Amino acid sequence: MTPRIQPDNHVPVYLQIVEHVRSAIAAGVYRPGEALPSLRVLATDLKVNPNTVQRAYDELDRQGLIESRRGVGIFVAKRGARSARGRAEESIHAAFAQAIGSAHAAGLSSDQIRELFDDSLEEVLAESGGRA
Repeated sequence: MTPRIQPDNHVPVYLQIVEHVRSAIAAGVYRPGEALPSLRVLATDLKVNPNTVQRAYDELDRQGLIESRRGVGIFVAKRGARSARGRAEESIHAAFAQAIGSAHAAGLSSDQIRELFDDSLEEVLAESGGRA
């Protein structure tokens, strides 16, 4: 599963890679003990400098999501999935809190905010084929 990099995005490319791999681990695309694409393969697929992928993998390793086995490859850490889900939940909670704060500041009621959330959820689920 190769991430789509958005070069015009304000988020640095290595962090886009980190977020994609973290999400894939949390979703079970990559399972504990499973090998990730090699640094060179991923760099070639993404058309980025191998140092960019190395920086992303270093960050994922620092977060405890992956582990490097010298001479063998890079693998999802045993507790990687649980850790990735926890980080994803924290990130989602922060995004929801920010959106709710903006809605509240705009004068929307709790019911209006819930309705907007429900509408957005339905749209996203319809676009993804009904999968959450």
